[in-house]
Amino acid sequence: MAKSVSKSQKIATRTIYAALNILKDNDGELRGRDVVDKIREQLDFNEYEAHVFERTGYVRWESVLHFYTIDAMKAGFMRKNKGLWMITKEGLEALENNSPEELYKLISKGYREWEAANKKEKKQLQDLDEDEDLESNFIQQQKSIIDQVEEDASTGIRDFVNQKNPYEFQDLVGALLEAMGYHVSSIAERGPDGGIDIIAYTDPLGTRQPRIIVQVKHKPESAISSDEIQKLAGTLKRNGDVGIFVTSGRFSKPSVKESVHSREHIELIDFDRFIALWQEYYNKMTDEQKGLLPLHPIYFLGTNL
Repeated sequence: MAKSVSKSQKIATRTIYAALNILKDNDGELRGRDVVDKIREQLDFNEYEAHVFERTGYVRWESVLHFYTIDAMKAGFMRKNKGLWMITKEGLEALENNSPEELYKLISKGYREWEAANKKEKKQLQDLDEDEDLESNFIQQQKSIIDQVEEDASTGIRDFVNQKNPYEFQDLVGALLEAMGYHVSSIAERGPDGGIDIIAYTDPLGTRQPRIIVQVKHKPESAISSDEIQKLAGTLKRNGDVGIFVTSGRFSKPSVKESVHSREHIELIDFDRFIALWQEYYNKMTDEQKGLLPLHPIYFLGTNL
């Protein structure tokens, strides 16, 4: 007799399949919050699936999706990094050759194999009929909730930075460099800057190499092109000059390749790396600098997943 499929597994079957398809259609990666938004646009959810948990404020189908993305990661079909979801080569192959139901079975099989290899215990997720949803597996539930909180936090920080104008973002970069121990000599004012937004040194008087030339682009929704990297390289005129390109968006693959093969050293800092550095050096900032992008750390019980 075939085992009945629980309501949560039916939700997972639909949402995981949709999530991987969305990643495939977006060059293999997309922010988790954007994936969830696209699923909400593509799929219809009934009252049970769209139920909001009173205790956490999360939507049932979103919680199930986050819960089962852990299985998908352990099966090798996707990865997550700082709120960014990525589909793997194995995930693309599984998506192409299987129905939603078959894909779900492959994910479950892959998780069980990982579980056996790591000698970890995991109870199967029971049907989500009560507000104690997901508590049949505390560890994976905890990881799922943390993932959702981290993505919400990342979205909040991103939205805050996106609302800055280009000069305010430039000031953020200057504050970060100072917190990292560099001495900022100048920050460009409004108007043409000749490709140089910030000049910094490793000593107060700028007598030691390298001179650090910084180009800042506030383009939250855009990818930096290879041409823009070449323009920064063209401003490095002194021996030992180092270039840093900071963007509130991301770098295209050609731009990354251009920086790697550039004769001059050019360091790339995209939004995620900028925020990671801001968090790392936050305690070294002055109160005024912290006020430009204030953060509040919260600690959760961790997991070994």
